[in-house]
Amino acid sequence: MRSRPITLRWRSADRTRYRSWCMSHIELRCPKCGITRPADMSAEACRDCGSPMDVGYLATRDTKGDTAPSPVHETSARVTLGEGNTPCVILNTIGGRLPLGRLRAKLEFLNPTGSFKDRGTATMLSVAGERGVTELVEDSSGNAGASVSAYAARAGIKAHIFVPADAPEAKLRQIRAYGTEVHPIAGPREAVTAAAIAYAQQNALVYASHMLSPYFAEGTKTFAYEVVEQLEDDLPGHVVFPVGNGSLLIGAFNGFNELLASGRIEKIPRLHCVQSRNVMPLVAAFNGQKWGPEDAAKTVAGGISIAAPSRQWQILEILRLTGGSAVAVEESSILKFQRDLAEDEGIFAEPTSAAAFAGLEILVDQDIIQQGDDVLVPATGFGLKDEPPPSS
Repeated sequence: MRSRPITLRWRSADRTRYRSWCMSHIELRCPKCGITRPADMSAEACRDCGSPMDVGYLATRDTKGDTAPSPVHETSARVTLGEGNTPCVILNTIGGRLPLGRLRAKLEFLNPTGSFKDRGTATMLSVAGERGVTELVEDSSGNAGASVSAYAARAGIKAHIFVPADAPEAKLRQIRAYGTEVHPIAGPREAVTAAAIAYAQQNALVYASHMLSPYFAEGTKTFAYEVVEQLEDDLPGHVVFPVGNGSLLIGAFNGFNELLASGRIEKIPRLHCVQSRNVMPLVAAFNGQKWGPEDAAKTVAGGISIAAPSRQWQILEILRLTGGSAVAVEESSILKFQRDLAEDEGIFAEPTSAAAFAGLEILVDQDIIQQGDDVLVPATGFGLKDEPPPSS
């Protein structure tokens, strides 16, 4: 997605910091065609091929592979609420029923605002703070909006969050709690994005998109570093993700790939993608099925209701490189696993998280994941963020 150049609003004391930052350790690189450009806050795609950009490092500070390289230039500039270090817990009941070797959930909903999005937001807002940004725009179905709102408040940055008019009220309340200006937009999810971009351009503001920002995607790779730190001697053979725009899957792959290159791990787990059957662009593309955005229908898994993912080619390539698969699940199965997680394991996850477990069942049934295999599933968001599931 392309956008016009923007004019940043600066704090007066930040120009010297900006000059040093511009000559720092990173650049932006296109993962598809390899074109590079100087690092900036723009969400503008590659000018040659249209792919979203990634962070590229000109130099790294850690040579042991123990710490994820970061685009944040000054450690003191990090904007943090204590994100990360979420636990991995064994799910004996569901894992035994499938049956698997060890089924673990990484409880990403224990991040500060209740979802994995805090990993990416912390990095994106830290870079924005270094750049002297004082006001920004984001669009979100809920979790990213809450995350950006919280971290913007922490950083002293004014945030405008564009949301679907039918977003869950619990998520909207959380976004508003941080003093954010909320802009509800009627229509499909793509209309929300278009409205946010237009507002940013009209008001010369930064469009801090969790879908397109290279810094957001870079922040999510800490997930992989933590998995290796926590389970190094018992690394799972498979990781199953609920996927909309794919930022967690992409970040996890990048992290595992760095750890492989450094010699910390010997192989990357197989990474799998799960979507709702109502919104399944990635599943259709991966499996050669016919599907278009016009086929999208409403899903209880709002966090993965993305009919046209901006990083689709990248997600599909990761699935192929790691020997992963892509499956679609029924709405009834999503709600069933949301109840099962709560009633059988004591984990109250939002429907988007439950979708991954529903997909895991299909992957086992199709013998893609073998009985007895070790599997990790991120519980990406907290159940209180959505309407409560129907009682059984």
